Amino acid sequence: MVSFKNLDKKFGKNVVLNGLNLTIHSGGIIAVLGPNGSGKTTLIKSLLGMVLPNKGSIEINNQNIKNQWEYRNNIDYLPQIANFPGNLNVNELFTMLKDLRGKTTKDQELIELFKLQPFLKEKLSTLSGGTKQKVNLVLTFMFDSPLVILDEPTSGLDPISMIRLKELIQQEKSKGKTIFITTHIMNFVEEVADEIIFLLEGKIYFQGTVSALKTKTKQQDFEYAIATILSENHA
Repeated sequence: MVSFKNLDKKFGKNVVLNGLNLTIHSGGIIAVLGPNGSGKTTLIKSLLGMVLPNKGSIEINNQNIKNQWEYRNNIDYLPQIANFPGNLNVNELFTMLKDLRGKTTKDQELIELFKLQPFLKEKLSTLSGGTKQKVNLVLTFMFDSPLVILDEPTSGLDPISMIRLKELIQQEKSKGKTIFITTHIMNFVEEVADEIIFLLEGKIYFQGTVSALKTKTKQQDFEYAIATILSENHA
């Protein structure tokens, strides 16, 4: 279980998180949505310890994460933009990360899933954006942690890889994992998310299922439901 309590974060005079309270129970796929500047990235980076809130607390399994670091060993994180060392090849990168984390991995299974075998000896600097994203996904899922955070996971993926990613996420959910996703691809959210957290101006405007959001906004189409929220709050 992940719990955010009265979380405040400012960057200068800009209020990014504003007394945010949120509890996520273990197991399931949670999509964190909202327009640019709504606080999505700050919320995720606060959970990872990359941003320190001005006020409030974050707990994982009833343990406050402040001044802790060990809890991160149980989180797998896919950043929106992965900066790989371009002089390494793909296989060298995988080996380096396995040496650093020292946990049992399932990299071969994931390499086969995303058809990366032909690229294992290619320098990272020569890869296309879509292939780099597949490498990023293998790095994220290879350590089998109970909490997974995916920031724009579909970026650059072709349609077949998108299907494989959806299947992989459902497979990981079936193991009891908690998976946070931020994305601008609404049909992806509609297909995979068990719960939606919609942020506006650093506060939670909506928390619930896709169908509950459609009911709330009186819209049958998910994208129209999201658009209705935004228009109501920016009238």
